[in-house]
Order: sequence, then structure tokens, then C-alpha cells
Amino acid sequence: MMAEQAGTVDGLRAAFGARLLQGEPLARYTSARIGGPADYFLAVQTVAELEQAVRLAWAAALPFRVLGSGSNILVADAGYRGLVLHNDARAISFREEAGAIVVRAEAGASLPTLARLCVARGAAGMEWGATVPGTVGGAVFGNAGAHGADVSSNLLVAEILHREAGIERWSAADLALDYRASRLKAGPESAVVLAAEFKLQAEKPAALQARVDAFIAQRRSTQPPGASMGSMFKNPPADYAGRLIEAAGLKGTRIGNAQVSEQHANFFVNLGDAQAHDVYALITLARSSVQQQLGVLLELEIGLLGEFADVLNVSLADAHG
Repeated sequence: MMAEQAGTVDGLRAAFGARLLQGEPLARYTSARIGGPADYFLAVQTVAELEQAVRLAWAAALPFRVLGSGSNILVADAGYRGLVLHNDARAISFREEAGAIVVRAEAGASLPTLARLCVARGAAGMEWGATVPGTVGGAVFGNAGAHGADVSSNLLVAEILHREAGIERWSAADLALDYRASRLKAGPESAVVLAAEFKLQAEKPAALQARVDAFIAQRRSTQPPGASMGSMFKNPPADYAGRLIEAAGLKGTRIGNAQVSEQHANFFVNLGDAQAHDVYALITLARSSVQQQLGVLLELEIGLLGEFADVLNVSLADAHG
């Protein structure tokens, strides 16, 4: 059923013409290479286009989601009943301000690209982003981080398009940034990240590059290559989700062509043509096994897009190593 019943796309079609696609498969836009079609799909090239498309979706009461690199999301096999906006607004600029270096990045800019440009500029603070395959908008949305730092470490302000208030500038406190969380997650259709500014400090590029090289080497030695969604679960306090999943005996467990990585158990990899329902069954198995055996309830770090049926009574009988 097309989302047109919930809201018209006439305004979007008038504004963007043939660029507004119907039934576009989302698997090609996600790092896991999994997911069915969106009822409507639009790639926006600028912040102005993103703002225009979001306002038109609000006016039409059309459900929508903004998708960046698709690196931290599982899309349902049936896809998404609404509009997906693929954000390709990627401009990055630098300025000097009160003895610091401020970098402004549009929400579609990739974190590794941002980190590389900061290193070349001799601006310290974003090196952790070199190993995070996401975008600035997604990073602000989920307070992404790695190697002991995250978005809140250097965020100066985020430019937010709010349904009721229009464009506002939110600080880290306004965003209520916490471990892999922000207030944006509570209402993903009520506010959209347009851009973010980070306050950085001058440091020699060679020192910054050495730090990035070490981070990349660590990632390659500990995390699996290939198609995945990144870290599946948040780390519980004083523990690691990967350790718990491995302790529950699930490392290497496979359902269909989805597998708990043999290298790092908090990564679920697509071995080829994996289906979202198989990944979701692995998620259910991991959560239930860790809770039953170790008394810890794991919380998802990835986002789910579309509808997922509850998976009941999933056990090792449904899986194989």
C-alpha cells in the first residue's frame, strides 16, 4: 500500500519532478546491503533541498525518514511505507574563531571525509571519525563515537530544522546527548539535522595522521570486513556486548545468510543475499540468550526502518554455525 493514502506527494512531485522515485530498493543505500523498497525516494543535493523536502512532507502528513550512509540501520524486507530522503548535502568549511578552529559540516558529509580534512588542516578532535562509516547527521542523531570520544566531545552547535520552531541552533545540552542517544531519537520526524559545527584545536597534521593510522589499524584488526550494520548493540555499563554474545555461545551463529561475526560478535554480517528477517531473528536470539544466560538485556544500537514482526521462540535450533 503506497503512503499516498497518508499524505499526498503532489507538492514533492511539483518541486522535484522525475527525481522523486517510487518503489526504489533501499538495499543499495545501506552498508548491510539489505532492505526492501521505499514507497517514495528522493536524493537531495543541498541543505536547501533537504529543508524544502522535509517541509513538504510535513505539510502533506507524509511519513518520512532521512537516510545518510545507511551504515547503522536495518531496513525491513518489505521496505518503508513513506518517503526516504537520501541526504547528499556534504559541504565542509573551516573558520578561525577565538583561537580555535571551527569546522562546519552539512549533515550528509561522511565522518571519515570530515576526519581526513580536519587532519590535513591541523585541526584536532575529529580523528575518531576516521573509522566510523556514517554521516554527520546520523552521528549527531545517535551521538556516534569511537576510541574514547564522540560527537558531544567537540560539538559546538547543530543546525536543526524543527517542525514547530523552524531552524534552530542546538547545543549538546539542547540535544541531550548521551551514550549513543539524543533527544532526536524520540521523534525522528519532528526534527532533522541540517548541519553541525565542531570546535577543534590546532595540532600538527603529522601527529593527527599518526593517531588516525593507529585507529584504522585497530579497526581492521578487530572488526570484520564486508557488509554489516556496524555495532549491533550498545555496550552495557562496564561490559561489552560482543563479549556477552560470545559468552552466550553465539559467535559464528548463522540464520540464512546472516551471521554473528566470527571476528567480533557484536557485528552481524551479510554473507550474501541475507534477508532482514534473518538478521532480526539473530537479534532476537542474541538478546534472549544473553538475558537468559547472563542476566543482561542488550539494547539495540542500530535503528530499524520499516515493520518487523515479533520473532518468538527463536533458538539455536533455527541457526547453525
